[in-house]
Amino acid sequence: MLDPLQTISTLPAGFKGTNDTAEIHVHPNGRFLFASNRGHDSIAVFSIDAKAGRLTLVSHVSTQGKTPRNFEIDPTGTRLFVANQDSGNIVIFRIDAETGRLTPTGQELKVPSPVSLRFVAND
Repeated sequence: MLDPLQTISTLPAGFKGTNDTAEIHVHPNGRFLFASNRGHDSIAVFSIDAKAGRLTLVSHVSTQGKTPRNFEIDPTGTRLFVANQDSGNIVIFRIDAETGRLTPTGQELKVPSPVSLRFVAND
């Protein structure tokens, strides 16, 4: 049987409006959890307490677009790519390995209605 340890919002306190949480990923180092918000158009960043299994909010970061459908962390764990469906862009963020904080790299790809990103091995 599973018992919930914690309920935590992906939205900032006081947010009013429509929102759907879309995607959740744990960083390859296991120390951070990222969740996307469609409506607030953000990525919520949480640190993970490995012993207690609880999350602590680190930050909310704008996806710099509308309706983040999907996001992926690159295999090295240094970049996070967000596909913003309704603004037609993929925005790339740098991931701080110590804090989990996201910083825009300034790199953006224009793609009509991106909905899914995947990294594949190049054989």
